[in-house]
Amino acid sequence: MNRVLDGIARNRFLVVGRVGMDFFPDPPGTKTEEAERFVSAMGGSAANTAAGIVKLGGSAALVTCVSDDSIGRYCLNQLDRFGIDSRHVRTVGGEARNSLAVYESRLADHQTVIYRNGAADFQMNVADVEAVDYRAFGAMITAGTVFAAEPSRAAAFRAMELAQEAGLPIVFDIDYRPYSWPSPQIAADVLSKAGDLSDIIVGNDEEFGFMAGDMARGLDKARSLARAHAAIIVYKMGPDGAITIAEGEEIRTGIFKVDALKPTGAGDSFMAGLLASLAAGRTLEQSIRRGSACAAIVVARPGCAPAMPYPDELEAFLASHSGASDAERKTHAHPAL
Repeated sequence: MNRVLDGIARNRFLVVGRVGMDFFPDPPGTKTEEAERFVSAMGGSAANTAAGIVKLGGSAALVTCVSDDSIGRYCLNQLDRFGIDSRHVRTVGGEARNSLAVYESRLADHQTVIYRNGAADFQMNVADVEAVDYRAFGAMITAGTVFAAEPSRAAAFRAMELAQEAGLPIVFDIDYRPYSWPSPQIAADVLSKAGDLSDIIVGNDEEFGFMAGDMARGLDKARSLARAHAAIIVYKMGPDGAITIAEGEEIRTGIFKVDALKPTGAGDSFMAGLLASLAAGRTLEQSIRRGSACAAIVVARPGCAPAMPYPDELEAFLASHSGASDAERKTHAHPAL
């Protein structure tokens, strides 16, 4: 655990994953098929997490590929705007295109449509990740989407290997997106392999259940990963909060109740808030709580990366919300650990 926290404390993160474009109808509440106006923003889970970390005072560099067109250049401009280091983002030509997410700022009948055919980020290769000086960073973050296709899959595993050699802890967001994978069986095998190489693993109950091969055994899978090697496991349960497993104990936390505008962006913001808080030396329980607050802030605002809070916004939110809902915050040893 000390090695993991020491790396995070450097507050310099290497993020391996995608950047894309988000479109959402304006004003909030408008259905996509009825929209007359759309707003654009930077998207992609890795880029969103990087933006959240930078806005909270850390530094983040992204490793990915973007398309050689106006959308790819838009993404590069957005990375610069958010202060994300883009020196390891390679532009690729041909038919590769940046991913596009069209989603609604509404909860009732919410729709998200993802365009991922010929995704540029899947063109990331081993040479891209071998060009990185891993010693310049304190920790590496990656997510399940990057493993869904080649050559990105091999590159991501090579990045994990190089991060381990440099002594970096690896943070893995399972982030299972079925539409990106050739089959559920391949996804389960590959994501489990990535989990076995990771020090911090974050996922929801369905994702852990998927990795276990049985939705009813997701928590058992999370506990088994904690017993085997992972320093921290965060098992998210949506409105029921989360169970965090570390050092033989389980911390149960609730969520902050807000008037949600949309369901998207919560996981990326949670990750950013969790890591930024750990980097600041806060306890694991405090960091989970602050990550949950970041998630609540984002779902109550339009957009994902633009909705990520700055420190003063996070502190104001915490001051005005006495606590997360009380599924809350009992720490106990689990007999199986």
